[in-house]
Amino acid sequence: MDPIKKFEEEKLERLDRQLKNKNLKALANDFFLESVKTGYSYNFSWMGRPIIQYPQDMIAMQEIIWKIQPDLIIETGIAHGGSLIFYASLLELIGNGEILGIDIDIRTHNKKEIEDHPMFKRIKMLEGSSISTEIIDKVKMHAEGKKNIMVVLDSNHTHDHVLRELELYSPFVTKDSYAVVFDTVVEDMPADYDWGSRLWGKGNSPKTAVKAFLKKNVDFKVDESIDAKLIISVAPGGYLKRIN
Repeated sequence: MDPIKKFEEEKLERLDRQLKNKNLKALANDFFLESVKTGYSYNFSWMGRPIIQYPQDMIAMQEIIWKIQPDLIIETGIAHGGSLIFYASLLELIGNGEILGIDIDIRTHNKKEIEDHPMFKRIKMLEGSSISTEIIDKVKMHAEGKKNIMVVLDSNHTHDHVLRELELYSPFVTKDSYAVVFDTVVEDMPADYDWGSRLWGKGNSPKTAVKAFLKKNVDFKVDESIDAKLIISVAPGGYLKRIN
């Protein structure tokens, strides 16, 4: 057997075992719950900009982007801009593509740091609500003529907002590409977890939005192989692959 094919087949077997390993999943869950308490995801950066993600999800995004080779990535939610820089740097390595970041409030100090970064040459930003008609019209203009598009949703995490984003942005996703919905893990947190002033929580989360979206949309499915691979992730059930 071809050694590359053999390695890939062995990987699939390992992933299947991981997915069925209850002890591993329980340990991963314990780690995740404890790590949330320490603000674990706030400790990382990419090329000098804070990226509020778990490293496991960063690796998954790298694999997807290298495989899909998108000429446009649309991301809702900018924060410090670390993910914009991360995706832009991957597109720079590929040698093609741009990232369009959208946020209802791009803070001045973050905007300056992003604009001063070497990877800004592959970044464009829009300020406004990701679900507003004005922003969607601008996104359509950016998407025109693009062959491979993926979408990343990481802004307001309430059920209604994420569901509306899925309805509006899923049509941009090209076949075999992805709509990635971050923070679906909100639904898996303890019911009494204190989200402070944030409106989302168990029963009102990105994962409930994903489930509602998939009930009405057969063009997408959850890529369970990514969940099996990562074990620890803020987006379990949130890596949606377009199949039609």
